[in-house]
Amino acid sequence: MSIKITKKERESSSAFLYRVGQVIQKSGVLLEAKKHRFNDPKPNKASIKKSALHKQSVLQEIKRKKRQGIPFKK
Repeated sequence: MSIKITKKERESSSAFLYRVGQVIQKSGVLLEAKKHRFNDPKPNKASIKKSALHKQSVLQEIKRKKRQGIPFKK
């Protein structure tokens, strides 16, 4: 949704900024943007499975290195 606002003739910049703020607030653009700001999409099954498999392989590698006495980086 786009809003087009032009400065009126003989309108001060502070009055123009105030009017822009009011138009944006009334249109609901700002409210809609705030709603979707922190909305993260849910991961799909494939990415969850891939993440779990990666975690298992990393943990197995750490166990193997501990048994052998090799230092590992976290």
